[in-house]
Amino acid sequence: MTKITIGARGSKLSIANVEKVKELLIQRNNDLKKENIDFKAVKTSGDINQDEKLSEIGGKNLFCKEIEEKLKNKEIDIAVHSLKDMESVEDRNLIIGAYVKRNDYRDVIISKKIKCLEDLKGKIVIGSSSRRRELQLKKINKNILVTSIRGNIDTRIKKLEEGKLDGIILAAAGVKSLNYANKIGLFFRVEEVLPAVGQGIIAVQCNHNDDVIKNLLRNINDAETEVCAKSERAMLKTIEGDCETAVGGLAIIENNNLKLKAQLFSDTGLKSYTYEMTGKISESVNIGETVGKELLKLAGSEFKKK
Repeated sequence: MTKITIGARGSKLSIANVEKVKELLIQRNNDLKKENIDFKAVKTSGDINQDEKLSEIGGKNLFCKEIEEKLKNKEIDIAVHSLKDMESVEDRNLIIGAYVKRNDYRDVIISKKIKCLEDLKGKIVIGSSSRRRELQLKKINKNILVTSIRGNIDTRIKKLEEGKLDGIILAAAGVKSLNYANKIGLFFRVEEVLPAVGQGIIAVQCNHNDDVIKNLLRNINDAETEVCAKSERAMLKTIEGDCETAVGGLAIIENNNLKLKAQLFSDTGLKSYTYEMTGKISESVNIGETVGKELLKLAGSEFKKK
């Protein structure tokens, strides 16, 4: 086996995700050894411009674009992404060859003082870079002040420890991957805060015509995670949102059926619309498209496709 190069962002979380993918590849492909796999850290626009809002510098694909370019140029063989960072419209030259078994999909608050929903009452200051999370928090308590905070998990925790914030809201999966679970004050139930599409899923991407890599990735793919991810992403693609669209979506397998619940906020953020649908697992993409269309119908003129 010749050398395989994995490309990803250079953050601690990305490197932890790469290690997980590497481990799975070696476990499930007998002819692959540790020495066959190299790693290349790729600096993305999203990492470079940390003081600006993502919407002002071109949207969420800023965490994937440069990595995907290196993949298309054959500088790397495999790209590892957090699925929630990826655009719902995929590059036709590339394919997600594996969806790693989903980690915890919930949102959490890291805080010493916030341990339950009651603690979110009053004038609380929470750090977040997500419009979805901001509006979901304001549904819990309209007086919560959400202040923009970007950077990796370590940077955000450091800002919290400086004492200017009461808490920060993050994805449980990333916090747990970096062994910071002991810093979590509150786990949100999905009825309280519906996660981002793809949250908790590592996506492993390769070139569409690279059959050797596709075969390796097929062995680490989790079928249940794949159908849930495709359903959620079909919903997102249908509403044609951008990185400023406040939308949550979660598909789960229950009693051999797929259940997708999604929430879309109006452009003003003052209203939200929720739709849920259950159907056959084989219909996962159709379920996603239907839920997207129903959300658009519910929102009407309150939400405009971007």
